[in-house]
Amino acid sequence: MRAPPEPVGILKGRRDAALGRIVGGVPFIAFLGIRFDRRGDELTAVMPFREELIGNPFLPALHGGATAGFLETTALVELAWQASWDEMEAERHVPDGPLRLPKTIDFTVDYLRSGLPRDAYARARVNRSGRRYASVHVEAWQDNRARLFAQATGHFLMPEPEPGSRPESGPAAG
Repeated sequence: MRAPPEPVGILKGRRDAALGRIVGGVPFIAFLGIRFDRRGDELTAVMPFREELIGNPFLPALHGGATAGFLETTALVELAWQASWDEMEAERHVPDGPLRLPKTIDFTVDYLRSGLPRDAYARARVNRSGRRYASVHVEAWQDNRARLFAQATGHFLMPEPEPGSRPESGPAAG
């Protein structure tokens, strides 16, 4: 017999706590002022505009480093979110223990147009995620989702699983 579904308040609370654990574990997210809007399993990163993010005051335009940091952070949080999703939903609890984030192997940013002095949004799509390696594409926009101001592709080394969390394999398993 199938277990009854969880009340929606408990489900949302668990998901929000898991996202808060990931976001709270990366101080750079607070430094840039990034927040994440969650709808089901989809995340949208939001970087609210601040004067400190301007790189060229004559245009004015967002600093390329702030843009790159925003895109890379979005990719890392999406990878961590997806990695914790299955455990969180199956176990019906927020994973605990130290936060283990993927490590960047390489990250390439395409600056498509100047970032304007306004809020920026980004979404990441995981193209491949295995036990050791992941590939992610990120797109950033401001006023119009169809007019990207930057996009990026990154490759990441996935963290080793916690000891005892992977099923035994080999001749001794059985």
